[in-house]
This record gives sequence, structure tokens and C-alpha cells, in this order.
Amino acid sequence: MEDMKKEIEQYVTGETLIGDLVREHPEAIGVLLQIGMHCIGCPSSAMESVEEAAYVHGYTPESVVAAINFQIAQAEAEKAFAAAAAETMAAEDASEAK
Repeated sequence: MEDMKKEIEQYVTGETLIGDLVREHPEAIGVLLQIGMHCIGCPSSAMESVEEAAYVHGYTPESVVAAINFQIAQAEAEKAFAAAAAETMAAEDASEAK
């Protein structure tokens, strides 16, 4: 039987710096806040890795990386859905205008 689990794309790793993460994927900020990292904008956290932040806040790096990647994947899926819906609506409008 085929494995039914879908692999979540890996947008970040434990080595990803918090500053880079926040800049490139602001949708992940909620996950950081949930683990107690409330100073995500301070200079010291910007140079901290996801792995280091996880350890400091009592979480395993794997669980934090998985939660962040899931959040980013969910946001990307929502963007793709919105774009497809807008394209469909535009096509319908063009069809009705004929």
C-alpha cells in the first residue's frame, strides 16, 4: 500500500536564522510567538538559528521546524488557491462579456 502521507515542503531548516525567517516568511511569526519568542525583532534573535531558539524555549528543533514549514506551506496553498480563484473569475467575466 502506498504511503498516504504527503511530504511537507522544507522551506526552513534548523540552521535558518530567525532574522531571515521573519524577513522571507512573515507568515511563520505566529509559530515563533507560540513558542514564546516574543522578541523576534530584536537584534540578538535575528542572528539566532531556529534550532537555537527551539532549545532556548524548551522545544525540539525538529518540532519547531516542522511547525514553521507547515505554516508556510499552508500560507502558500492559500495564495495559490486565491490566485486560481481570481483567474477563474476573470475567465468567467470575459466569457460573459462576449
